[in-house]
Amino acid sequence: MNGAEPGIDPLVWEEHAWRNRLQSLFLLAVMGGFMGLLGWLLWGETGVWMMLFTTALGVAFNPGISPRWVMRLYGAQPLQREQAPELFEIVETLAQRAGLARPPALYWVPSSMLNAFAVGTPEQSAVAVTDGLLRNLDLRELNGVLAHEISHVRNRDLWVMGLADLFSRATSTLSLFGQFLLLANLPLILLGSAAISWSAILLLVFAPTLSGLAQLALSRTREYDADLNAARLTGDPDGLASALAKIERVQGNWLERIFLPGRRVPEPSLLRTHPETADRIARLMELKRRMGSTVSLAGLPGGALHLHGLGGPVLRRPGWHISGLWH
Repeated sequence: MNGAEPGIDPLVWEEHAWRNRLQSLFLLAVMGGFMGLLGWLLWGETGVWMMLFTTALGVAFNPGISPRWVMRLYGAQPLQREQAPELFEIVETLAQRAGLARPPALYWVPSSMLNAFAVGTPEQSAVAVTDGLLRNLDLRELNGVLAHEISHVRNRDLWVMGLADLFSRATSTLSLFGQFLLLANLPLILLGSAAISWSAILLLVFAPTLSGLAQLALSRTREYDADLNAARLTGDPDGLASALAKIERVQGNWLERIFLPGRRVPEPSLLRTHPETADRIARLMELKRRMGSTVSLAGLPGGALHLHGLGGPVLRRPGWHISGLWH
């Protein structure tokens, strides 16, 4: 990692980092295994080699999505330095610490949602922040959020999740093809002219679901890893923890009023793309405890963010757009 590095104990960081890497590799292996099993079930050894070839193509040509194209889908507008000078200072400092060749381009999304996301690779990337996020978080909290997004870029998480999506889609396609063959041969099976394996049927039916659950678990693992790396980049687990708590409090309120007035939106942990906020905060506090003391935020601005030329707060409530995205 280049630049000034906050003083997190390297042994603590390596322990957490290796655990997250092993979890990610295991979950990718599980997803690839389901794909290979369906290939073997349908075409035997040839099917396994076909799936290995598909995986090799996915690794070699996993497509990179143009950051500019993604930003257009969200109606995002490029931010200029004079509009949010502290934000540019944060991104440039964090990008240097993360060892990125160039800082991510900054975009502003005219939405009252509290959200940020990153797209691209370490060579070419962009980070988008919503109007709601900029107006509700202070600079210390924004340090944590932007460090989290830059960590996604540094870790090539878009590429990792793209590969996982390839495995999941291939597994679903093979499952549908296998079920079609099963239905086509149903008369022969009923007449006793063809053998049937119940274990094979169970694999055909449940493999896509299990692969999808592994994909969600992988997404949660990458989020934990980005939290860890964000704390390392800033040296301040409290900043990100405070941002997560505020986003949960502010954003949860209007979501609950819309969908389930008076109570929390129930969401099984297995079906989440992101870990529960309380779990993320608990991990950050454990990391802070193991760090032993609060680390100075040297080189990162604090206080309030000064916005120029963006007008007043965006009052439009988030909703579904023709792009198919919710923002």
